[in-house]
Amino acid sequence: MTDPIGTTRRIVLVTGPAGAGRSSTLNVLEDAGFEAIDNIPLRMLRALLDAPGQLRPMALGIDPRNRDFSTDMIAELLMQMRSLTDVSVELLYLDCATDVLLRRFSETRRRHPMADSDSPVEGIRREKELLAPIQAMADVLINTTELNVHELRREVEHWFARDGQHSLNVSVQSFSYKRGLPRSADMVFDCRFLRNPFWEPSLRQLNGTNVEVARYVSEDPLFAPFSQQVLDLSLLILPACKTEGKSHISLAFGCTGGQHRSVTLAEFLALRLAKEGWQVSIRHRELGQNLQEEKRH
Repeated sequence: MTDPIGTTRRIVLVTGPAGAGRSSTLNVLEDAGFEAIDNIPLRMLRALLDAPGQLRPMALGIDPRNRDFSTDMIAELLMQMRSLTDVSVELLYLDCATDVLLRRFSETRRRHPMADSDSPVEGIRREKELLAPIQAMADVLINTTELNVHELRREVEHWFARDGQHSLNVSVQSFSYKRGLPRSADMVFDCRFLRNPFWEPSLRQLNGTNVEVARYVSEDPLFAPFSQQVLDLSLLILPACKTEGKSHISLAFGCTGGQHRSVTLAEFLALRLAKEGWQVSIRHRELGQNLQEEKRH
């Protein structure tokens, strides 16, 4: 596996007391391109690493509640993996103050997994004692006591995401209102007010990826101000969405048949956003067409 910084496969083991943010951290790593797997039994780890298939960096959540969990096994696994020349392994430990963990469990009304019938604070104490030797082995320790979910994302990205940044994938698609709105769309733009190439016999059988159709649509006096305002709006909200921690946003254009006007607008916006450095995918639902425009810097 070739990771972003070398020629070895990157493995991040994520652990820490329940409530410290392991699930949120795995979500961040998944958005950053890692294959994320939670609660994996330790005895299965070697087989997982050896399994055939697409090689990607991996983030593995280790839960001390697993039946085969032990500090000795974690130490042995780390020693074995660090002896391999084609694997780069890091142990990320998420810590959190006991009073904050207690408050988080109280807010969610969840029973602490190691508390049994005792109070949550007893379960937190037991788990921290169990994990203390593993905390001492950590390559990266993040204390989440005073971090909200957005601050945690930024901290994890600083250590593990490419260039310390997560990517925002932008999907631009066209569709026909006759078949309904696309379920995945975050923002929808109706372009049925633009002149319709369907009524031009020479253009009817073509679609919006055709130069003649695109020229016909763009000659509508409203095309330029509409497309420019959509572009300006997109360039305004995309950085904010990325800062907020979103990993994907879908923008959709709809027209009557999903063949001409919506396709032309989707092509227009996707090309401009790609030129601005955004990673953009294009889908024309009614054309059955999927195109990919990769981010360029």
